[in-house]
Amino acid sequence: NIGWDKVPELAGNANPKLVSEIVKQCFAAGAKEVKVFDHTCDEWTKCYANSGIKAAAEAAGAQVIPAHLESYYRPVKLPQGKKLTETKIHEAILDSDVWINVPVLKHHGGANLSISMKNLMGIVWDRRYFHSHDLQQCIADACTLEKKPILNVVDAYRLMQSNGPQGRTVADVVNTKAQFISQDIVAVDTAAAKFFNQVRDMPLDIVGHLANGQALNLGTMDLDKLNVQRIRL
Repeated sequence: NIGWDKVPELAGNANPKLVSEIVKQCFAAGAKEVKVFDHTCDEWTKCYANSGIKAAAEAAGAQVIPAHLESYYRPVKLPQGKKLTETKIHEAILDSDVWINVPVLKHHGGANLSISMKNLMGIVWDRRYFHSHDLQQCIADACTLEKKPILNVVDAYRLMQSNGPQGRTVADVVNTKAQFISQDIVAVDTAAAKFFNQVRDMPLDIVGHLANGQALNLGTMDLDKLNVQRIRL
């Protein structure tokens, strides 16, 4: 997530140190090249710069690429979708061998929470359609994309508890120093949502895209079925 023209301390975007470490680990695992991008909400060059992500990712060896023009996107069908059955996806996703989804856990005025599933709006061109055609369902529908992330890494080092997705001041932010990682996009978001609920009341049933994603067989909300490893540092 690099969606907003905000400094790291406001927690509107992923932590640049986390992005840097992921890039380094990709190269250590044998990647020939790593690309980083987001279809930003604020002006893209400002988001990339002021988030600290462009500098951090490039210092780690990644290419930080633009996503602000429709020409960067290609049409795809989403036959499993209920409200969103087609969209345009950034070519870097479609052309990649694998891709990693790196959201930040935060409050969202429309979706209630923005985590991994919601973060896929950063790889599509027309986000306005989501907001006018049942946002919670469209978020889940987007996740039916055939080329799914190989890993979801949820940044919860700083947690925006209010006034999301942009945030206003550091008063909106709590330093929770946590992280959630899984290939199961529904499970990782469920775990992150339960964690958020410890900071601010956020029952799972009002984060509707979680149940919608489970109904589409994208993953499970039943964390008891999973082998969850908890690591304290």
